[in-house]
Amino acid sequence: MPSRKNEFKEYVLDQLRLLNYVECKPMFGGFGLYCRGIFFGIIADGGVYFKTDLSTVDSYKERGMKPFKPSAKQTLKNYYELPPEILEDEQQIAEWAEISIRL
Repeated sequence: MPSRKNEFKEYVLDQLRLLNYVECKPMFGGFGLYCRGIFFGIIADGGVYFKTDLSTVDSYKERGMKPFKPSAKQTLKNYYELPPEILEDEQQIAEWAEISIRL
């Protein structure tokens, strides 16, 4: 019986199908997302987190999204949760992923 974690991972990978060469590898109790060997995202705790920088982080913050917290004591401030409306739109998620891949 497939787990919810694996079902969500498969959903995210399906949403990213417009990108070529996306790989998903286990990490931090979740999964790391790679495109053409470049690490750009994390799937964990039912969320998807993309790499950000000063030029992109406001797009996430304006939508009320938060950084990835793998534990109570650690926050990865360069990885922000993807807004649900972006995750649900395969064209937009591909565009946001491409931006994260280029960072």
